[in-house]
Amino acid sequence: MQNFDTKQFTEQFESMFFGPARAYAALSVDYTEKLVNAQLDAGKAYTDTGLAQLRSLMNVKDAEGLKSYMEGQQKVAKDLTERLKGDAEKVVSLQQDFVQQSQKLTEENVQQATDTATKAAK
Repeated sequence: MQNFDTKQFTEQFESMFFGPARAYAALSVDYTEKLVNAQLDAGKAYTDTGLAQLRSLMNVKDAEGLKSYMEGQQKVAKDLTERLKGDAEKVVSLQQDFVQQSQKLTEENVQQATDTATKAAK
């Protein structure tokens, strides 16, 4: 009769299941935090711009002020377009980084599982 080694079983279970699951969960939480922060920053920037535009509009008193406000709108539209492009690039970069780190983590876990299975078979 063969003795059942609970310590070895626990270590194998940890290295094959719980360890990788925790590593992936940590990676996912970090990604989510970065994504949420990027969205909050963008939302604040867009809100601040909108409020600033409303304040500028409220200060229009005559035709010259309206003309100046409308000319300023072109700059605001250009700035917002650039901001949107930058925000989109940031999200794409975050996603690419997450995918690369996930693939690396998966490769490491497959190698570790292979090593553990090889040791257990001996």
